[in-house]
This record gives sequence, C-alpha cells and structure tokens, in this order.
Amino acid sequence: MKIIDSGIEWIGEVPEDWGKVKFNAIYGNRNTKVSDKDYQPLSVTKKGIVSQLDSAAKSNDNDNRKLVKVGDFVINSRSDRRGSCGISPLDGSVSLINTVLEPLSHQIVPLYFDFLFHTVQFADEFYRWGHGIVDDLWTTNWNDMKNITLILPPKSVQKQIAEYLGKKTSKIDSLIIKINDEIELLQQYQNSVITRAVTKGLDPDVPMKDSGIEWIGEIPKNWEIVKVKYLVTKLERGTAPSYTEQHKTRVVNQATFSKGFFDKSDIRYSSIPALQSRGLLQRKDVLIASTGGGVLGKVFYFNEEEEFVADSHVTIARFIPEKILPKFGFYYFSTKYDVFNYVMAQGSTNQIELKRDALANSYISVPSEKEQQQISEYLDEKVAQIQKLVKARKRQITQLTEYKNSLIFEYVTGKRQVSVVEEMD
Repeated sequence: MKIIDSGIEWIGEVPEDWGKVKFNAIYGNRNTKVSDKDYQPLSVTKKGIVSQLDSAAKSNDNDNRKLVKVGDFVINSRSDRRGSCGISPLDGSVSLINTVLEPLSHQIVPLYFDFLFHTVQFADEFYRWGHGIVDDLWTTNWNDMKNITLILPPKSVQKQIAEYLGKKTSKIDSLIIKINDEIELLQQYQNSVITRAVTKGLDPDVPMKDSGIEWIGEIPKNWEIVKVKYLVTKLERGTAPSYTEQHKTRVVNQATFSKGFFDKSDIRYSSIPALQSRGLLQRKDVLIASTGGGVLGKVFYFNEEEEFVADSHVTIARFIPEKILPKFGFYYFSTKYDVFNYVMAQGSTNQIELKRDALANSYISVPSEKEQQQISEYLDEKVAQIQKLVKARKRQITQLTEYKNSLIFEYVTGKRQVSVVEEMD
C-alpha cells in the first residue's frame, strides 16, 4: 500500500486510498437541553462515559443539561479535562461544558473514531482550535471544532482497525489493571508495616496495655497516650493565598503532596510575602490535607530547603522534638487516614473538612525518644524498599501506556496495517 502525505499536520502520512473529511460532515452537534430529573446524569471521564460519579461537582441547575443518546460521542470542551471523552453506552444528560456529537454518516465506524479521538495528537489539535485566557481554562466548542479536518479510511478498514485495537488494547489494559493491583497490595503492606510499628513497636514480645482509646487499641506497657495539642508548637491551617502570575511566594496546596511526593511541576505563587503568612513552612513540618473527600487525610513530611507557604486547605503540625520526633509523628499521622475522615472530619461529601480542635484533642501513643528513633529509622528503610518496588511497577504502567498510545496512533493513521496474522490473534 502506497503511503502519501495526508496534508493534515497532526496526522502525517496515510495510505493513498484514505480520504479526508470535515468534522461536521460525519458528526452533528446534539444541543438538546434536558433535565437530569428526566435523563440520568452522566460523567465524562478519561475512561469514557459513565453514570455520574460521586465525586463529580453537583449543580442545582438540574434543568440546564445536554441530552445524550446511546452511541453519541461526548467530549469535554475544557483543556483541563483533556482526554475526557468517549462513546456513551447510556441515554442520559451531561453538563453544558461538554459537546455531544451525533454520528451522521453511514461511512463511519464509531469505534474507529473513538480510538482516533483518544490520541494525544487529536487532543492537541482539538484544543488548538479553542480559545481562552489561560491554558487551564481553554475551551473548544462545536463552532470551533466543526471545521477540523479528519481522515476517512474505507469503512471496511475502519472496522478492521477498530476490532484489532479493541482486542489489543484490552490485553494491555488487563496488564495495567494487574500491575495496579500489585501496587495496591504493596501500599496496603506498607500501611500495615507502619501501623504495626507506630502502635505496637518493634518488639513482638513486649507486654501490652489497653490505651483506653478505641481506634488506638492496645499499646506497649511503657508507652504514653498524649493529646496532640501538648506535642506541638503549631497546629493550624495555612493562609488563603492571593495568587499571582509573578514568581513570588511559592504556595503548597493539597495537590502538591497528596500523590505521595512533593510535586513542583505546577507550583503556584502568592503575592503575600512569605514572612507575613502564618503558612510559612519549616523543615520537618508535617502537612495534612484538610478538606475534600478523597484528599483529606493525606500526610506529608516537609523537608524542603526552599521557602514555601501552605495554603488554607493544609494543616501544619510542628512537633516539639523533645516530646516527639517529627518523623515519628509523621508516620503516626500517616496511618490515620480513616480516623481523620470518619472520626474527626465534619461536613458532607465534597465539603468535608478536618477541624483543628478535633485534631488537637486527639491522641498519639508515644514511646521513649530512643524507641521513636529506632522505629523511625526502621520505617525509613522499610518504606524505601517498598517504594522502590512501587516505582518499578509504575514505570511498567508508564511504558505500557506509552506503547498503547503509540500503537493506537500508528494504526488509526494507517502507518501500520492490520495483517492477516494479527486479525487472527
């Protein structure tokens, strides 16, 4: 099969018998307003269209939604939701930020275009046609996208590619799920190791006593139970920042550390000088994400040399080293995700927050300074070993995802053709 330049920059070369078509020649804009009282609310995710997620932002404007029919392709128009799209398996309704596309042409195999529209290259082209002030608020609506030029292989070829990629990507996705399950087991093992060490110590034969606190249980006989407020010099939220595009005071928010590492890739800046902020951080501070379901309770040991301030959604715990080692306090708090969420937090669903008084009056089981040091060093070594295994598996997922994305683009643009052997595979 002869390969020629498609004349479409983001597509590149394609087989010579493939055609070109404008978006609005094969898809129409379904812009029917409906109520989610009549049509079930749906969420548009990177994994496709699903029944509305519990974590989705809810609106009281129930009657101001868009109709979705089975087989429609739905795509989120905002660049901060990049990759959120798919063919709907359900009738329902979506928020107005989404564009609902109704297949118009008998020349298309929708699953083929579903694969095409999930490529990185299409996402780049889609948002290139959009408009906005800043990248994370960039929007591409129907009037923008309808003139995007697409490729149009023969329908039999579309079907062949879609069926092959369906089988191939399912195998890759199954591998990714299996590796994610392994990561989850490693994280559970890590949590159990930490919990055992900070509540029972390292000596399995030590005499135990009842702590008197239901969610702590038994502790070693020579350990004490102490309220958090007697172990800290600081226990308060950071300052609500006045954000600026100028690189002034660096702000730590929940997203900076809630993934388990200190993410500087998307640091924002405040115009409030660091020294004027109650959120000014010191090394060995323990940071606690304090608002929002799913994020609340994530804990981080801050050990950066540079100057940062915490925002008002982050609680800073500054332990008194003579009473409790900060690293031991960090490990202890890291085991209390469920306690933070289901015992100490107040509010409902997305509005949930960790109250300072509840945290201040909660208890920590405190061993001697020597034992704290031994436990902290043991956990540093053990966690490092487990995280090495976790990172290796995350690299595998990254490699598999990159391979999958590359495979999809090569086949949907005809740079690789499905062979007879591959069809039988």
